[in-house]
Amino acid sequence: MSRLRLLLRLSALLGLSGCTVGPDFHPPTVAAPSSWGQERGDVAGATSAAPVDPLWWRSFHDPELSSLIGRLAAQNLDLREAAERIEQGRAQRRIAAAQGLPHLDAQSSLTHQRMSPTGFISLVTPAPGANLDYDDWKNGLSASWELDLFGRVRRDVEASRADLQVQIEDRRGLALSALSELAQDYLQLRGVQARLSIAETTLTLAQRNTDLVVDRLRNGVATTLDIAQARAQQAAIAGTLPPLRTEQAALVNAIGLLLAEPPRALGAELAQVSPVPPIPASVPVGVPATLVRRRPDVRSAEAALHAATARTGVAVAAFYPDIALTGMVDADGRLAVNAFSLPSRAYSLGPQISIPLFEGGQLRGQLQLRKAQQREAAIAFQRTVLRAWTEVDDALTAYAEAQRARQDIVVAEQQDEAALSAARQRYQQGASDFLNVITAQSQLLQARNDLSMSDTRLATDLVVLYRALGGGWQAAEPAGTALADASNPS
Repeated sequence: MSRLRLLLRLSALLGLSGCTVGPDFHPPTVAAPSSWGQERGDVAGATSAAPVDPLWWRSFHDPELSSLIGRLAAQNLDLREAAERIEQGRAQRRIAAAQGLPHLDAQSSLTHQRMSPTGFISLVTPAPGANLDYDDWKNGLSASWELDLFGRVRRDVEASRADLQVQIEDRRGLALSALSELAQDYLQLRGVQARLSIAETTLTLAQRNTDLVVDRLRNGVATTLDIAQARAQQAAIAGTLPPLRTEQAALVNAIGLLLAEPPRALGAELAQVSPVPPIPASVPVGVPATLVRRRPDVRSAEAALHAATARTGVAVAAFYPDIALTGMVDADGRLAVNAFSLPSRAYSLGPQISIPLFEGGQLRGQLQLRKAQQREAAIAFQRTVLRAWTEVDDALTAYAEAQRARQDIVVAEQQDEAALSAARQRYQQGASDFLNVITAQSQLLQARNDLSMSDTRLATDLVVLYRALGGGWQAAEPAGTALADASNPS
């Protein structure tokens, strides 16, 4: 046993003196723009450099929207599927880590054999009456431990952890996408309901106009042309209702699909008409330098670069020798009692060294492949960061211009309302024909629709801005888990 202790001490010493070859990963540095470019599109006071609110939907002060988003993490099928991929990544990490641990196997066997008298036994003289049939009992233990002197296993574990982080960040990206899609669908639903209400109110007003023309016709003031025009306008307004109801039903189903609900399941819950939630007075957008630490797609691209760098280290370590400590203890006997007796024992113990001498260019080709994949991952990271900054800048411009457009639409709606009032008064006084009333009413209906659509567009543009900023995925993290801790070996 002194030999065994000496060998174990030697292997421990070698393990402690081992090194990890290959390139070490360092988070890439990026030169962030100095500002978001608000001077080209911002409305005064609309945004601030305060940190991005991860629960930004609460700024709409809509309890129904908050309730729907609260259910998203547990119910959305895409997120549940992504969670299973994370579990697969954790399993792969455990598999990779197990390569660097000692392996111990136990064997036990019973074999009944009969030797042929004309075979090998014929070379010797067996004892008279010897039984050529016998049982062979074997019990044994075998152990092996790869010392990983040059870090091949450690690099493989490092790559597996980075792969797991990619899965975690991809799920966060899906959460951000689903969350923003749900918010946009909800805001569009409220916008469609507002336009439905406007159309129904305008239809009632058109019915009153028709009744007014009928009364004037009885008094000999109006003409049949006025009647035809009034009824045509009433029918035209009524014709706008079915498409709006169709769009409303589609949006309710779209929200239900995100929450894994069957069609029409949310119809009763969302039937209560509510206005489009107002936007906050100021939106915190942070600073460009913090974007790469917040957006899941950028974090995923960085983790992918980390994995590619670690796999390059695995390819480098393949050029170095592999040293493993192996051992075996077994007992062999023709009787069951012999298989467990001390005199029947046999053992072997010693290191095994594998040195790559000639692989036909396979190792060099593998290293070349990993280096090219590492460079590709670095380029992908740069592209992802650049796309992130571009999306934020575009979203800021769209949000600012939507605010400016709404200001003009409000003025137009006020003027069209005044024009309709004046046209109705002049028609009742007989100073103009009914065509002016129809024209003014059509313009007011269009202006009110434009204002409702502008409110919806402004709110959805704000959601797009928050999505570009990468905020909100924190609310969709599974309860009771720490997804970010990809280095946890459990």
